[in-house]
Amino acid sequence: MPRITVLPHPELAPDGAVFDAPENMSICDALLRHRIDIEHACGQVGACSTCHVVVVQGFDSLNELGDNEEDMLDQAWGLQPHSRLSCQARVSHEDLTVELPRYTLNHAKE
Repeated sequence: MPRITVLPHPELAPDGAVFDAPENMSICDALLRHRIDIEHACGQVGACSTCHVVVVQGFDSLNELGDNEEDMLDQAWGLQPHSRLSCQARVSHEDLTVELPRYTLNHAKE
């Protein structure tokens, strides 16, 4: 089973995290399952950029980036070459290292 390493984030994962995730699970679901409360304002349908992550290791093992995801990523804070929407990126056979951006753009959040 692939392993996901989450780099430390001051609010969501102060000490970072390491856990296993089944293949084909979204990164977002894996994070939520392990109590890393990443925002997902659109309900994980790829209609916002609040679940944006940067895949530091294992990016090429993920499923292909779709046009809709690419359009939504253009709205993400801190966009990087290896950015993905965690709700759309599916775990494959390789281990992953992900970084959670410090901020999100959530127009619905009060």
